[in-house]
Amino acid sequence: MNNPYTMHKLDNGLQIVIEKMPDVRSAAAGFLVRTGARDEVAPQAGVSHFLEHMMFKGTAKRGWRDITIALDDLGSQYNAFTSEDRTVYYGWVRKADLEKQIEILADMLRSTLPGEEFDMEKNVVLEEIAMAKDSLEHIAFDFVQEKVFAGHPLAWPVLGYEKTVQDLSRDTMWDYFKKRYTPDNIVLVVSGQVDPAAIIDLAEKYCGSWKPGNEETRRTPPEIKGGIDSCCIDRFNQQILILTLPAVCSTDRLVESASAVATILGGDNSRFFWNIVQAGVSTRAGAYLMDYSDYGAMLLYGACQPENAEKLLDAIRRESKRICEDGVQEEEVDRVKNRRRTSLALESETPYHRLTHLMDDIEYRGGPRTVEQMLADVDAVSVQTVREYLERYPLDAAGHLASVGPRAWPTES
Repeated sequence: MNNPYTMHKLDNGLQIVIEKMPDVRSAAAGFLVRTGARDEVAPQAGVSHFLEHMMFKGTAKRGWRDITIALDDLGSQYNAFTSEDRTVYYGWVRKADLEKQIEILADMLRSTLPGEEFDMEKNVVLEEIAMAKDSLEHIAFDFVQEKVFAGHPLAWPVLGYEKTVQDLSRDTMWDYFKKRYTPDNIVLVVSGQVDPAAIIDLAEKYCGSWKPGNEETRRTPPEIKGGIDSCCIDRFNQQILILTLPAVCSTDRLVESASAVATILGGDNSRFFWNIVQAGVSTRAGAYLMDYSDYGAMLLYGACQPENAEKLLDAIRRESKRICEDGVQEEEVDRVKNRRRTSLALESETPYHRLTHLMDDIEYRGGPRTVEQMLADVDAVSVQTVREYLERYPLDAAGHLASVGPRAWPTES
């Protein structure tokens, strides 16, 4: 099989990863900036996400209206997002418009952080934080990270806090921007019907003058803390329980098996659905694998009426114990694998989804994988690999229990 990838690095350190997809008519391009909430210091919590907003607010070449109009004129399907460990800017266009798309994104990443837009956009971010406080789920998962990762940068939310964002100055953001948005900390990823040599030339044309930095990213994996924590908020009518346990990191060979466990236990048509939701114990219950390059956590969660919290916790513990003791059935594994195969088949046909796959692989798998390689990893999942995962990371361990809602429960004895 021919290798569909071209990988190149400019003299200034900018990495380029290209996947040629000859049978499509479009192309997607994105800049992956290796910076996120875990690269911040506590007094500046939220600066990465706020900075993402500011990339759309003006450059030496374009004002914010010009940026928006230029992207819309292309018919681009564009967006950006910030997570704990990266910030991504992307656009998906007809192949004929790819150069213009790359030029606009590259220009955005040289933002001037215009002062006249800074305070206005700060208000937008503060509104996002306020809106998050209207979601019990959002509050609950932020609370979990705060407690489980206490003392580590992963403890604060990606949005930051009202105080840290309110106190943030443009000068502080500018210093962070200059340190983190250097070409040696950025990857340009392109997928679609493209000429790799032409893409490299475009990267040199629009990014070759960027000055490299000397800020080495130093990240330490968190220690997942155990215990019990509760947060009483009486303005909601439901209680959310979240049980957090250690899990594999994304580079572990059993990560697909861990994902299968999460789906069997808490996905669609899962054990949680039939034995907890359909049993009337919870309105919604699930399992979520949080896997990064240097750590992993499994979150088992559910929402219920406050007076049913004990019953919900017992149900989550019961299903967790059962899957550890009895294992999983062949048909459960096959069902999960077939869903994953279908998803990969559909996503393999679109440059945007391949762009996201490549970014995940670059950050979390050590390099790009073809769809065939991804399918092979799915095919390797079995009843035996699931059992091996559960032996290494048992879900019937104590873990960390968080309870958020109108009831002050439980309290650690």
